[in-house]
Amino acid sequence: MSGCWRVLPAFPNGKLRRGFCCRADDQPVYTVRHNKKKVVVVGSGWAGLGAAHHLCKQDFDVTVLEGGYEFGSKNKSLSPDDFGIRGFWYPFRNIFNLVDEIGVKPFTSWTKSAQYSEEGLVVKYPIFQDVPQLPTPFGTLFNTQFVRLPLIDQLTSIPLMAAVIDFDNTDASWRKYDPITARELLKRFGCSERLYQDVFDPLLQVGLFAPAEQCSAAATLGMLYYFVLANQKHFDLVWCRGTVREQIFQPWIESLKTQGCRFLEGRKVTDVALNEETGCITEVVCGKESFKADALILAVGISTLQEIIQNSAALCTREEFLKIMKLNSTDLLTVKVELDRKVNLPNASNVSSGFEGSCAWTFFDLSMIYDEYKESTTTVIQADFYHANDLLPLKDEKIVEKTMSWLSKCIKDFENATVIDKEIGRFPKSLTHFFPGSYKYMMRGSTSFPNLYMAGDWITNRHGSWSQEKSYVTGLEAANRIIDYLEEGTFAKILPVQEDEPHIQSLRSLNRNLNDIIEQLPWSNYFLQ
Repeated sequence: MSGCWRVLPAFPNGKLRRGFCCRADDQPVYTVRHNKKKVVVVGSGWAGLGAAHHLCKQDFDVTVLEGGYEFGSKNKSLSPDDFGIRGFWYPFRNIFNLVDEIGVKPFTSWTKSAQYSEEGLVVKYPIFQDVPQLPTPFGTLFNTQFVRLPLIDQLTSIPLMAAVIDFDNTDASWRKYDPITARELLKRFGCSERLYQDVFDPLLQVGLFAPAEQCSAAATLGMLYYFVLANQKHFDLVWCRGTVREQIFQPWIESLKTQGCRFLEGRKVTDVALNEETGCITEVVCGKESFKADALILAVGISTLQEIIQNSAALCTREEFLKIMKLNSTDLLTVKVELDRKVNLPNASNVSSGFEGSCAWTFFDLSMIYDEYKESTTTVIQADFYHANDLLPLKDEKIVEKTMSWLSKCIKDFENATVIDKEIGRFPKSLTHFFPGSYKYMMRGSTSFPNLYMAGDWITNRHGSWSQEKSYVTGLEAANRIIDYLEEGTFAKILPVQEDEPHIQSLRSLNRNLNDIIEQLPWSNYFLQ
């Protein structure tokens, strides 16, 4: 579903009723009231700003509360999307439309990337738009250059398409595959040990922020299909030419301020006030301050929401919020080093793994990506380590030493370079962990409070997107739910993900028919699925 809304036929008393639907182009218009409705948005990442962006255009009184102190006062100006470097992939249609709308040009051109291990270069990824277009999965498989992986190992990835076809992002498919680990899924479908170690496990660690044995198979299939398999062009990506905060969020926020949106920093939500008669939230409490709200959006990460729930007398009475306490987040470590000389990297972005049994990581040549380093005579490298629990306690000097040692094993030119400046960022519990069995604890966009809505990359929806695009889409969906609830404004148009290729549509239709037949058999529910 694309997360769009429409006006349904009127009830006999003439009052409009509203419903959720798949079409993205239905845009009902309501009469704007003279007294602006107050909406409070908690969180200023892609989800929070996305919701505020559309609600401001509909003339709501919007206040965005920024906690900003989850990772210490040094990092209070950062948004969650500045923790590490994330690319913007070809299918991010809604985000690309947004940057055009706010009039910024923050991105590089499409870039190539590579994957390394202790043995050196493992995989080269082309710009897939520039090579022959083949049906999935053959376009990705045959246009990727596997430097060390024999063809027989590459071909063991093809049987996984049976699971990809069976997984169609419905609630039923999530419940079927979510209890299984990604490693078990790959094992069941005949993935070779070498393909797993050299390609799949590192990609999952940088895509889902945890090793494959700790990742949900459902999240794995959803992420792989969206970024890699739906269409070979989907693996192409661009980078922000500076931090997301500087290049996108700051001009975006300034634009919102001109529309009357208020941004209040250092406000950590401690509770909400509840009207017992209506069951609605009436105020958002931040310590000794409170903010009146006709509607509220919580657009924060899991660890932040867990802290809010622990402090809130109202939220902790609801089962859906108590379930959130069972969810987990993973740690991120970022290392930025400036080197005394130019080191020539073949690609600006790279994935690496297999060093001392540690987590997978990415490293970037910021001299090629960020505008501010383009003319520098030095080299600036940033390495992001995911699931970095074992690295966070180390001293800065030890972290830099390990980083330079591992970089030298990937590209030998690093051996001759000296670090002249460093910057270490530790972000515990900052990334969503889609662990096996986590789906049943995840939240939907609506809650049992009629005027409280959720948004973020971990919120369950049917759009099919991932990462920043999903965060932004869930923000728009939350805004649409508020418009429906308050009966005021125009619904946001949300672009759906690209349709399945014809052969995938046919195979999924056949698979659904077979599953329907199997479900009619008397023993279909007897065995553990």
